[in-house]
Amino acid sequence: MIKYVNSLDNINEENLQGFFVGWPNPPSTKKHMDLLRNSDYLWLAIEDSTGEVIGFITAISDNVLSAYIPFLEVLPNCQHRGIGSRLVKLMLNTLKDLYMIDLLCDEELMPFYKLLGMFKSEGMMIRNFHKQSGK
Repeated sequence: MIKYVNSLDNINEENLQGFFVGWPNPPSTKKHMDLLRNSDYLWLAIEDSTGEVIGFITAISDNVLSAYIPFLEVLPNCQHRGIGSRLVKLMLNTLKDLYMIDLLCDEELMPFYKLLGMFKSEGMMIRNFHKQSGK
């Protein structure tokens, strides 16, 4: 059974194995924990029997008008089970009182987010791939 929580209670680095697949310079589990701690909002999908985090979503916000969702990840062996959709819905509900909720994603992910009520927009970005492991 999967439970969804918006707290880091009882979560540690050992619960965060296997994320950032395919990243050339993935953050360590310590940096992943820092990322979660420093986010304004988070939701975790946890395999209840093991305590393993199998998915997460984060948001940063000014808590007045806007929020940005930088991360949604589900472990590869847990994908296509509705976990990512559930995490997005939980986060969008958490942020529902804000004017704008933005995220950037690769083009192949756009249909997924469109099904969840988001629409395509134009944007600009910088990616320092050599800094993916964190500062």
